[in-house]
This record gives sequence, C-alpha cells and structure tokens, in this order.
Amino acid sequence: MACTFGASAQTSINLANYQVSGNFTLAVLGGLGLEASAVTYARDRGTLFFVGDEGLGVVEISRTGQTLGSMAFNWAGTGSSNNDAEGLTYLGDGQLAVVDERPQIAYRFGYTAGGTVTLANQPRASVGSTTGNVGNVGTEGISFDPRDGSFVSVKQDSPVELRAGALTFSTSGGTSGMTTLFSGATSLFGVNSFSDVQTLSPVDALAGTAAANNLLILSLDSRRLFEISRSGQILSFLDLTGVTSQAIEGLTVDELGTIYLMAEDSGTPNSRLFVLSAVNAVPEPETYALMLGGLGGLGGLGVMAWVARRRKARTTA
Repeated sequence: MACTFGASAQTSINLANYQVSGNFTLAVLGGLGLEASAVTYARDRGTLFFVGDEGLGVVEISRTGQTLGSMAFNWAGTGSSNNDAEGLTYLGDGQLAVVDERPQIAYRFGYTAGGTVTLANQPRASVGSTTGNVGNVGTEGISFDPRDGSFVSVKQDSPVELRAGALTFSTSGGTSGMTTLFSGATSLFGVNSFSDVQTLSPVDALAGTAAANNLLILSLDSRRLFEISRSGQILSFLDLTGVTSQAIEGLTVDELGTIYLMAEDSGTPNSRLFVLSAVNAVPEPETYALMLGGLGGLGGLGVMAWVARRRKARTTA
C-alpha cells in the first residue's frame, strides 16, 4: 500500500509523519550480515542489498529482512587499508556501486548470487573532494538519482560534506564531476556527522514535484534523520533516539516512500532492518471544511465533537 504524504508532499514528505512499521533481525551469514553499514533498494528486483563495514561482501534481502543471496568481495590489488564498505547504491539491472570509506573510491560491479567479485578489476571512480586516505571519517554514503544518472554522497566528518554530480567509472580510475554542495568543519545542518544519504526522486508519488529533488540525510552521532532541499533548507526531521540503541548507519527508500534503516549489531547478536512508513496524513484545513459540509446532517454539536476527537487523536498518537 502506498504511503500517504498529504498536501505538503509537493515540497516535503514530512518525516514527522513517519513511524516504525517493521523491525527485522538479519542473519549473521558467517560475518557477512554483521556490522551492517549501508543499504540500497533495487526497484527492478523488489529487494534490498546491504553491506557490512568489514567489507566481506554484499547481501540481498527481502523488504522484511529475509536472506535471498550474497556475493563476496575480494579486495586484493585495490590498495585498501581497511576494506571499509560504507556506501552502497543500486544502479539498475543488477549493477551496484560500493564505496570504500577511507580512499573514497566507488567500485561498480554486477551482482551474482553465490559469486565473488574482485574489486580491483571493476570500473571505479573517486567520490571525494580530496585524494588519498582520509582515515575513518571518509565517505559514509552514496545514492544514485535515476532521473539523470547522477550521484549524491556524504562524508562523515573533518569536514562534514555533501557532494553531488556525475561519476564516470573506469578500470583505469574514472573521473568525477561531483562538486561539494555543503561543507562544515565539525557539523552541518545542526548534526555532528553524516552516515548516509538518499535521493527522493525514486518515490513515485513525488514525480514532477519539488520534493523529488529533496534529499534524506542520516546522522548516526546525532541519531537524526532529516530532509533537505538541494539549496540546503531543512524541511522535516525525525528523532531516531527511541528506535534502537544500535548504531543506525544505512538508509534507503522504495518507490512507495517507505524508508529502510540499517543498524549494525553494536554488541548485540545481529544487525537489524528497521522499516519506517508514513501514517495517514493529517487532513489540511480545506479538507476539514469539506468534511464539515458533508457531515452537516449530523448536527453542529456532533460535528464539533468529531473534529475534537480527531485533534485529540493527532496530539496523542
């Protein structure tokens, strides 16, 4: 069932209207399912893919967390210091891009269940504003915009960065047309770090609206999910403090507007998948007017009592 965004969906999906609708345990899979750090939605498969920050491989799961398959990563020849698989995005037709955090390099590869991919042999591109190893504060998230084939990425810290633009993948190194949209030495948009990013253009209900240009950004340290415009205006946010004590590092969205969060095990036995869905949108004032007109036969007092009950339900939900 499609999410209900209400009249404000022209400019914002209103994260305050979202609540947890699913909480699923992920299989350990010999370590592949641990330290879950990034998740992406594959529309043409109706599934999710995720990676752990130990860089062992990628796992395909259903939207309720059931394991469907996996593919191992071989990092030999990449020069990677820690195999930090922190960013992941789906490109379509079984193609994904995974980002090694410290050198900030994205590798494009085709998924084959049960197989192994040697990343050094795959087309790659740099997503960072600088070259070289930036340490454990590098690229934490990447998202593909299917409208024009561009990308958006976030750097965790020192500085916190949001970048956007084209990537050209090549086995010889590739090129980047990404530019820095926003940068802050230690914080940005009121949060202390960035953990993942997701474009909202894949949401069908937003097609052709200003909201399709918006971005969702996840901050693990500040335990907050927020929506911004491309000009940097904060449009809505959701406090994630009460969702879980585990570290939430991954974010994606499907065509219905359902949001998926990936939480690493954080000392617990399993990583987890959390699903956020929009609750029924609160009627706009003009909608109330139409309702009142249609319910005129109930009598003035009855209608006012009905409206009061609706308002009470909204404030106590």
